[in-house]
Amino acid sequence: MSNVKIAEFTAPGIKNNAAQEAIAVLDDRMVALIDLQLTLKHIHWNVVGPNFIGVHEMLDPQVDAVREMTDTIAERIATLGGVPVGTPKSIVDRRRWDDYPVGKGLVVDHLKALDKVYVGVNEDHRSAIASLADLDPVSEDMITGQLAQLEQFQWFVRAHIESATGQLSN
Repeated sequence: MSNVKIAEFTAPGIKNNAAQEAIAVLDDRMVALIDLQLTLKHIHWNVVGPNFIGVHEMLDPQVDAVREMTDTIAERIATLGGVPVGTPKSIVDRRRWDDYPVGKGLVVDHLKALDKVYVGVNEDHRSAIASLADLDPVSEDMITGQLAQLEQFQWFVRAHIESATGQLSN
């Protein structure tokens, strides 16, 4: 992102260095959510087997919600004077995690892999909240609200791979 011009202003009341740090945290979350929405759609297209239709139909609302989260973060980056960059190559270049490992696969295989994706996204959102606490309470609140929804989505996924005794099948 070295060729991206950052504005010489930020939202009133935020110091420029705090805004730049918040933008970096938000950019990481934006990349993660763009990746998540594409991963969710990939699973939607490639899940097969028993309970296919329930999982297939569960994923589209998650895709839509994550897409909205991504837009909210991108607009906050711009509000703080940053430039949200969402081009495919830039997203791949900024990713810190491996690609989703399952192609066409059974419901249980996809949901186990998706649970791991949500673990990473949700843990990193929680870390972002801690980082943003001292930088920008507006961004902190935004990410906190997103985390509540992301954790619910993970709960939906885990309901499919949890035993009656509360154990996740890994």
